[in-house]
Amino acid sequence: MYYDGIDLHKDNAFISTVNERGETVLQKRVPNRPEAFRLYFASLPGPHRAVVECTGGWYWLDDLLSELGIELILAHAKYLKAISYAKVKTDKVDSLTLARLLWMDAIPQAHKISRELRPLRDVIRARLRLVQRRTSCLISIHNVGQKLNCSDALDIVARTVPENLSSAHALWIRMLYRQIDLLNAQIQELENFLHPLLLPNEDMQRMLWVPGMGAVTALSVYLEIDGIERFPSDKRFVSYCRVVPGAKNSNRTKHHKSGCKDGNKYLKIAFTEMAVHAIRHYPEYRRLYDKMRRRANEAIARTVVAKELARIVYHILSNKSEYRGLKGQPISHVKQSTWAHRYGAPVAAPGKPEHITDPA
Repeated sequence: MYYDGIDLHKDNAFISTVNERGETVLQKRVPNRPEAFRLYFASLPGPHRAVVECTGGWYWLDDLLSELGIELILAHAKYLKAISYAKVKTDKVDSLTLARLLWMDAIPQAHKISRELRPLRDVIRARLRLVQRRTSCLISIHNVGQKLNCSDALDIVARTVPENLSSAHALWIRMLYRQIDLLNAQIQELENFLHPLLLPNEDMQRMLWVPGMGAVTALSVYLEIDGIERFPSDKRFVSYCRVVPGAKNSNRTKHHKSGCKDGNKYLKIAFTEMAVHAIRHYPEYRRLYDKMRRRANEAIARTVVAKELARIVYHILSNKSEYRGLKGQPISHVKQSTWAHRYGAPVAAPGKPEHITDPA
């Protein structure tokens, strides 16, 4: 068995290989071309295992090594840095360190998303970036109105431009309106592409009953989870969703560690948005929010609601069960079945017979 450490760059990679005794047998820089990688591994006949640090460009490498029958492991960049500190840091040293850690079975692994969901997850993340750009355009329009004291004359829905503006400011606002229209069209196009592919899925249909869970949020949650079975408990899942604080305890001193970036930021965004909708439209979640707000503050109270929603989603996906309410108690109303299942086969609605249309 050979163990290969790959230090991957934009146009080339440095590969170090060690044998079963941990001895270095080959180190070489190769261009990022499939034939170059095939020649490298063909020069060392036998079974291989490879590791690469988790960056944004590993998709093609995983596909190529799979064709060659080589397992590729993703190394978690943050934890790898903690155990592989070196005074001298070069491509040669980094790749050899990866190979030796793999030989010792000491690689902190990052999750490798399933191949069929890769492009869909990238699309839903691209949609989020488009939404953020649209928000930036809206903020820019409001900033112009604030600077010139003409906010009341700006109607973004009607695309109005105040008459007393200078030609430069009027041109800028019209350009922002055109950007918003283009972004709206692109966002809708991405949603139209994703909906028929994923919304008829049974897990998606179950999640759509959860308060605050809209179609786009369900898409994001489903793709970012990539299999709930990889989380052994709901505690691990809510921690991954970044809806619980970290801890900084020493001796008898205990502190929460806020601002921790460990976990999935996209799931945090999704469950936080769900919490906002659930608090606004469902009395049970509003009461939970008010209870926690009296003890702490609005941000913490909203995060507590997001944590409860994340726990609910975990148990729905783990048990393949329907939504049954908050903490085992049915909620006062549920979504309309025509809304929640308009993209898939109908399922019996849980809870009481009252219905509302959840705008989430």
